[in-house]
This record gives sequence, structure tokens and C-alpha cells, in this order.
Amino acid sequence: MAAEPVLGAGNYAVIDQTLRETDALLQQGYPGDDGTRQPVHTVYIPADTFTPALAGDWGRQALTAADQQGGVDALCSSVGVPPELVEQIGNKVTAKLQREPIEDLRLDFEDGYGERGDAEEDRHARSAAELVRRSISEGTAPPFIGIRFKSFEEPTRARGLRTLDLFLAGLLEAGSLPEGLVLTLPKVSTVAQVEAMVYACESLEQFHGLEPGRLRFEVQMETPQLILAADGTVPVAALLHRGEGRVAALHYGTYDYSASLEIAAAYQAMDHPAADYAKQVMQVAVAGTGVRLSDGSTNILPLGTDENIAAAWRLHSSLVRRSLERGFYQGWDLHAAQLPSRYIATYLFYLQGFSQAALRLGNYAHGLESTVLDEPATARALARFIHRGLSCGALNENEVEHQSGITIGHLTALAHPKRTSTPKDSDV
Repeated sequence: MAAEPVLGAGNYAVIDQTLRETDALLQQGYPGDDGTRQPVHTVYIPADTFTPALAGDWGRQALTAADQQGGVDALCSSVGVPPELVEQIGNKVTAKLQREPIEDLRLDFEDGYGERGDAEEDRHARSAAELVRRSISEGTAPPFIGIRFKSFEEPTRARGLRTLDLFLAGLLEAGSLPEGLVLTLPKVSTVAQVEAMVYACESLEQFHGLEPGRLRFEVQMETPQLILAADGTVPVAALLHRGEGRVAALHYGTYDYSASLEIAAAYQAMDHPAADYAKQVMQVAVAGTGVRLSDGSTNILPLGTDENIAAAWRLHSSLVRRSLERGFYQGWDLHAAQLPSRYIATYLFYLQGFSQAALRLGNYAHGLESTVLDEPATARALARFIHRGLSCGALNENEVEHQSGITIGHLTALAHPKRTSTPKDSDV
């Protein structure tokens, strides 16, 4: 006699009721990555130094810095690019620095700006909005651009809110906010500060008649209190779910965080064990939420003697590669001369992994027998790897379709199965 199930509709109903909150949490709190473009870096500049020509100027400065040391190809060789990839990566990086040298730009009203007095900061907040609007209309703005205002700690809270208020009002004089607008909340130490930012966003949206949820923000991870609170909890995990969908990213702040742990200045670095611990907690907290991660920066700049320049480029390249291998696809850059090593390391990462990823993904998509038995989750990771390589310019659509045997639309569906819209050109 064939076996028959013993659980019936009543049992299923009890289990459904038991798991109702779990179902809601997974659907609302863990929607997954939405498949939109993530920049490979964020460049920070003092807010009052921005001009519409800045991105292009940084690209030219980056190429000049490389030319003074023998050119981009020579720099590729010096940081460890295999000989067979030097010309290809050199050409791609040169084109990137000419076309889109900065992917994400933050006009800084916090540490990089300092205390200027209210009248001066008001003036700079208004002019920043005007200049950002102009750069967008002239086509010189990076794909992502915004401000970092002062923190919500008591001494700077009102000033930070006022700068945010003035900047947004200035942007809206043009009628709408730019699609790539990014807002950064620094030195967060409690969930309550994130909740306060949510309230500020709601209030600004209501006043300006913006769509609810239009304003989102990054949280800068610069204090140990977000990793471990006084009551033994992990606030970074809680703030993601108390941010009401407005937290877009977590950015690790190398130097503030290191200093708060009393690490000596000479040893404050992205690869310090204390940094790795904090970032691993961040990484686990954001898994499945759709919130992006960014590593921090190195303040060792490629300036001075030829020896110092070469050493700084090697260091920066190795740190970028290290971050990428650990699942941090974004970082900070502090100087134009860091752009060549940023893109060389990034492009090398994707080009070295591309052939194997394309082969495995093609075999999976077409059901071909292979020496590697990939599951759906691994196939998704392979597709996302290639999708990121496309987004930053390391790969192009023709080579992806040729080597993998799948279309870009199919690639996107494999990488982000929950995505409902067709990717824009700027996304890939």
C-alpha cells in the first residue's frame, strides 16, 4: 500500500500561523540586492572645493601621475599585473580615466571641511547644490554624487541637519533630485541616530512633496558602539531593520574606528585585525538585506619620491584586491593619484576571474556537463561577479555574451532574479 501524508490543512494552517512573522521578516527585511549599480569607490573632497570640472580634472591628474612614472602600462607591471594582461588592462584603465574617472563623489562638510562658522557653511551648502545641479546639466557629474554632513552627536547635530536641509532645497530648485543622489550620515554610534535620520528624511519629503522613501542614506561605521553596545547587542544589525528601508549602505571608516580602539597611528589600516573583525560583523549583518558595503581608505598617498610613489601604489593596489576578495566591492579614495591603482586592481580582479566564471555560468545556464557541479546560489554569485565587472568597465557586453553564451538580459536575471525591471545602460 502506498504511503499517504498524515498532515492536513489544519496542520498546515497552524504552521503557517507560527511562521507568519518569519515570513514577513524574510520578505521585508531580507529582500536581497536589487541589482542596481554599485560604484567601485567613493571620492571625498572638501565641499567648498567642488567644481563641475572636478571629475575630469582628477582623471587628467591621474593619467599625468601615471605618465610621470612611465605610463599606465608600466604601473600595471609594477603592481603585479601578469604580462599577458598589461596591455588590455592598461587600455581599459586609460579609457576609464578619460571617460569616467570618478564613479561616486562626496562633497564633505564633516572632517574634510571642519568648522567654518554658520554663515560660511550656509553659503557653501547653497553653492554646493548649485554646482552639483550645473555639473549634472553639463554632463560632467559622476554617476553618484552627494554630501556628507556633520554627525548627529550633540555638538554638531543642528549644523549637520541645517546643511542637509539647505543642500536638498538647493537641488530641488531645479525641480527634482538627481537619480544618483547619495547622503552620508557619519559617526553613527546608536540605532537612535539612524531613527532620527529617518525622521528627518520623512519631514523633508513631506515638506518638499517628495515620494515617500525617496531619501535614503549611507551609515558610516566609525565607532565600536555599533559593533558591540553597552547591553551586549550588535546595533549594526538592528539599525538596518529600524531604518525603514532607507539605509542604502554601510561604509567602514578606517581611521576614526581605529583611533577609537586606541590603535597607534602607524598601525591604523584597512587590513588591521580590528578592522577585519568590524567589517566581518558588518558583512554578516547586511547579508540578504540589499544594503551595500564599502571598505575604507588608505592615507598612504602616491606622492614624493619615485620610491615612495611606487610603494604607495603597490600598497593601494594590494588593499583594493584584498577588499574585493573579501566581498567588499567599494572603497574610499582620497587623491587623484590613487585612481590608477584603484582601477588597475579592480580590473585585474574581474579579468582574472572572468574566463572561469563565464565557462561555469554558461555550463549551468545551458545544462551542460561540467567538472564543477554548481548550485543556483553559486550560479547567482558567478553572474553577479560578471555583472559587477560589466558595471565598472572591466568587461564589455560582447565578450561576456561570447564567452558565456548567454545574453546580458539572461545574465541579469541569473544575477538578480528578484529584479523586475530591465537594466538601464548606466547599470551595465
